[in-house]
Amino acid sequence: MAFATFGCETSDVKRTGESRIGRPDAESWDVIITLTNEGAKRAVIRSGHLEKYNKQQYILLDQNVDADFFNKKEIYTTNLISNIAEVDEEEDFMVAIGDVVVVSDSGVTLFTDTLSWDNVREKVFTNDSVVFITENQDTLYGIGFESDVELNNWKILKPTGVFHEDKDEK
Repeated sequence: MAFATFGCETSDVKRTGESRIGRPDAESWDVIITLTNEGAKRAVIRSGHLEKYNKQQYILLDQNVDADFFNKKEIYTTNLISNIAEVDEEEDFMVAIGDVVVVSDSGVTLFTDTLSWDNVREKVFTNDSVVFITENQDTLYGIGFESDVELNNWKILKPTGVFHEDKDEK
């Protein structure tokens, strides 16, 4: 006795089983985004890759972040580079992460691991270690840093290291 079985296929589309949960709503490569404050251009940010999450109002820039910052009159003041950056669109806030270097047009340079930029308050700050090189080429070290975006009015919260004064500077 032999039995023959035949399979029936339905016309339903088979699902992959993969969920969209946690995936970005939009993705782009070699991007340039402009951030404004009260209609004035405050930052132009370039990155090799962008992921946008609409519900969270969150943008992840995860390749070679390069940002130019502008003052209230839309005049260039500062450049920031980092490995990645996270932008909170609702709070108008950005965090640069990994090998952060900030150079102002006045000649000062800041090195740190993370740096937050509050576009509303127009401040940059970190709780991490910093190396700050002044326009006179003095190198200052510390933990924690606060400043305006132009790096004109800054303070190192916990200075570290030793400062040597030249005899001629007394």
